[in-house]
Amino acid sequence: MKQYKENDLPEGWAWAKIKYLVEINYGKGLKKERRKEGPFPVYGSNGVVDYHNAALTRGPTIILGRKGSIGAVHYSANSCWPIDTTYFVDEFNGLDPKYLVHALRSLNLTELDTSTAIPGLNRDSLYDQHVSIAPLIEQKRIVTKVEELLSRVTATKERLAKVSMILQCFRQAVLSAACSGHLTADWREKNSNIEPASELLKRVRVERKEPLQKVQNQEINTNDLPTIPESWAYTSIGELEIFIGSGITPLGGKSVYVKQGVPFIRSQNVYPTGLVIKDMAFITQEIHNKMSRTKLKEKDVLLNITGASIGRATYVPENFGEGNVNQHVCIIRLESVISYKFTVLFLNSPIGQDLIFSKQGGVTREGLNYGQVRNFIIPVPPLDEQQEIVRRVEAMFKLADTVEKRVETAILRAEKLTQTILAKAFRGELVPTEAELARREGRSYEPASNLLARIKAERESKESSQKVRRSRK
Repeated sequence: MKQYKENDLPEGWAWAKIKYLVEINYGKGLKKERRKEGPFPVYGSNGVVDYHNAALTRGPTIILGRKGSIGAVHYSANSCWPIDTTYFVDEFNGLDPKYLVHALRSLNLTELDTSTAIPGLNRDSLYDQHVSIAPLIEQKRIVTKVEELLSRVTATKERLAKVSMILQCFRQAVLSAACSGHLTADWREKNSNIEPASELLKRVRVERKEPLQKVQNQEINTNDLPTIPESWAYTSIGELEIFIGSGITPLGGKSVYVKQGVPFIRSQNVYPTGLVIKDMAFITQEIHNKMSRTKLKEKDVLLNITGASIGRATYVPENFGEGNVNQHVCIIRLESVISYKFTVLFLNSPIGQDLIFSKQGGVTREGLNYGQVRNFIIPVPPLDEQQEIVRRVEAMFKLADTVEKRVETAILRAEKLTQTILAKAFRGELVPTEAELARREGRSYEPASNLLARIKAERESKESSQKVRRSRK
């Protein structure tokens, strides 16, 4: 256990347990239907959740997450209503309220969660925490400096968050340009003699020994579709597919999953960035063999057709090995005239998503059926151009990924910087100490020990008065 020694602190400072400084109160439930529009913020453990026409607290208030966001520290400059997932402090006994806010934030209160079922912050554990107390006048200087520095950190994090949003927009713009022909306009000028996609499609139609009854042989109406280059052509997935189908959940559900075995792809594994191995389920070879119809092959396109992630697509990478899918994931196996990577780029692009959800897919609550998947309209560039599109998109996405990783690293540094600032503040390293200034200016000052003695006396007097009032009732 850490030893709290006064000589570990700057001159004039003192350690104090929270229970000797303030009273920590329980918030009070306020159901949504009971709330009436008003000026007082209603606080949950995550922060402001609503407003009400009455307040539970008096004046400035510190709100602490008791359930949910355990240990989160919020500050309301005025009266408010903390609900029953929180604790609150609204009497500060001479302490600067914001000083206490930052002192509490400097503690790792999330580590105080001792419950096994529902996470929660125990009030006694909170009361036993030590905080370093500076002289009152120094508290105010510390608060000013901390808030100045933290505002810079916040501004930096906001700018970094905007970069992440810009990168998301950049990726979508790249996909839109890729699937409309704009990305490779310069490439087409230099490669004007390539075989157009219409010729590729003619060969596919000739080479198929039997016409697919599943696909209606009708002219595609391109009036509502984005304009594409002359060397491209629109067709349906059904005209290009070799196989379309999804699997099942084996009898017994999750109970038949094994720790090692054949990868069993579910919707949570299918992302535009690739197959997500985390949370991958595995089935036995025996079950895999029974599901022979949906055995995966490398370069298969995978499309989520049910649930919240409908429309999300990826592909089976080369050298993936054996694998199978459940009923939420559709396998689309395609003729070689269309790149599996280009198909995935298109399905995940704004253009592809719009066609899936707005015009072609007719998505219902139950999800997509095979007929709808076959009717998806897709642009087909010349084969060489498809490869060039994939190469350029992958290069641009690689650059965006590199920037994103740097942004994530910068955000983590900013988070650590917040704790570094708070740690320095409560070691007396951010501003000149009051003892230092007093010596320099040839005057006296009130040390924190005097403030703590005054707080103790005032609280004892208040408790004594309360006991007298209770005894008279």
